[in-house]
Amino acid sequence: MQTSRGRRRAAGPSPTPRVVEVISAERPRDPHREARRRRGPFRQITEFASASGIGQKAGIALAATGLVLTVTVPSTSPVMATSTTDVVPAVAAQPAQQPEISAEAGARIDFSRSAVVTKADPDGKLKQLLSAQSAGAVSRAASVGSLGAPLASLTMVSPFGYRVSPITGGYGDFHRGEDFAAQCGTSVLAAATGTVTFVGWHDFGGGNRVVIDHGNGLETTYNHLSGFNAQEGQTVGRGDVIAYSGTTGASTGCHLHFEVQVNGEVVDPTGWL
Repeated sequence: MQTSRGRRRAAGPSPTPRVVEVISAERPRDPHREARRRRGPFRQITEFASASGIGQKAGIALAATGLVLTVTVPSTSPVMATSTTDVVPAVAAQPAQQPEISAEAGARIDFSRSAVVTKADPDGKLKQLLSAQSAGAVSRAASVGSLGAPLASLTMVSPFGYRVSPITGGYGDFHRGEDFAAQCGTSVLAAATGTVTFVGWHDFGGGNRVVIDHGNGLETTYNHLSGFNAQEGQTVGRGDVIAYSGTTGASTGCHLHFEVQVNGEVVDPTGWL
């Protein structure tokens, strides 16, 4: 008979008790089901991106209401994977528009080493010293090491200052620079970047001579040369071969006479080398 709750009431006891079936065999399960259940949406999406070959080019954007993965592939439409919750698609970020840079047809673009100025570069140090003040105002502590060696190997044989003249033998001869030992024909190097202002014969004992102007009153001269490898008006860099050592002029043997001039006056080269 029907009860008020819609269930049927038995008219009498069941003739035989109901037997409960016991299932001993395990139900077949997907071996990867448990692993997938433990992975969250974020990891599933990143594994999808890795499996599809996207790799490092995948862009992941987290929206306020869910998780969105936006993948930007050149020349294709964006691929988007979303979670099961309602998600507002994120707009793929567009690369910033780069301004166009143009130059005139006759513009000169220089990528030479001498145009790059850094504190670690000796030419940069020299340029900083001379850009703010005259060479005459530079202290010895600041100037030491700002000029390079005029020879690959320096062996001084006669210092700057008063000495016994190697030609007359008399005392009181003022030596205007430093003499370095060098076989005739040895390459002579520019001590720093500058402009060659003189190439030729020096009438006062220097013989064949090269003068380089480094700016703001600083000059270097190279004397008793056997030959030249530079010309007037040429811009040379530190270490460039500008001449070859010799024994021309007031000289008693092959060597290089090197001078440093500040505002037209010679100074001790050791204060700059």
